[in-house]
Amino acid sequence: MAWFKKARKPIEPQGDKASRVPEGLWVKCPSCGQVIYNKELLANLQVCPKCAHHFRMNAADRLALLFDGAWTEYDNDLRSTDPLEFTDTKPYADRLIASIRTTGRKDAVVTASGTIDGIPAVVAAMEYSFIGGSMGVVVGEKITRAIEMGIAQRQPVIVVCCSGGARMMEGTLSLMQMAKISAALGRLDRAGVPYLSVMTDPTTGGVTASFAMLGDLNIAEPRALIGFAGPRVIEQTIRQKLPDGFQRSEFLLEKGMIDTIVDRRDMKDTIAHALRIMLGLPPSPRTASTRAER
Repeated sequence: MAWFKKARKPIEPQGDKASRVPEGLWVKCPSCGQVIYNKELLANLQVCPKCAHHFRMNAADRLALLFDGAWTEYDNDLRSTDPLEFTDTKPYADRLIASIRTTGRKDAVVTASGTIDGIPAVVAAMEYSFIGGSMGVVVGEKITRAIEMGIAQRQPVIVVCCSGGARMMEGTLSLMQMAKISAALGRLDRAGVPYLSVMTDPTTGGVTASFAMLGDLNIAEPRALIGFAGPRVIEQTIRQKLPDGFQRSEFLLEKGMIDTIVDRRDMKDTIAHALRIMLGLPPSPRTASTRAER
């Protein structure tokens, strides 16, 4: 029978003419396993078109998502001075340098002003790629300054939270930022200026325990991990199995910890609609027509 079989030789690549798929061209969804063309994912605001899994976004993409066009960034030269000269597996100063090179940012938050559907606003977007979006002295100072700008200019403040919590490498100084930002939000509230908190995956630790939960409207993205201590730590402490979906945004909405869950693709329209209600402005013609079509 071997006489009737034709031996096939593998096709060998011919130098530079070999067909190759560039790295990073496709992304696999961690939720449903769907393989997504990277450009299609970006066009869909980094939301899986099959299961609506929300991938993480960097701070610049968050600002581009919310603002109508160009925005003005503030305090981008602030950076930590490593006040404790902290060292664990490697010096904190080296971690800062590596994060600055990787992200192109001086710290884990970007603060800017612009317009959201024509409404002037101040937005602080946290950068998770910078040491887990952790809150140190610089993050606390920049968010506080953004809130103070909102008070001075009577513009609503939106903070997009994406953080592992307080930055342990700055010790008590990082914990002090919880009270500092919360006090600034108290002044914003007394001035009658709206504050919206947008919680994304993950929002944990001291960020959750302070400004993330203090919004006049607390919004979360679908399936975002939101909590103080991690689920594994809680299970080890109470020695009980936690319920399914514990600390996910849907669980928190059910328990009354947040106000609403909004798909990222509807986030800008939802925030603009909420601001118009809070500020007593008429509905936007664009938003009204979009809602009517849906």
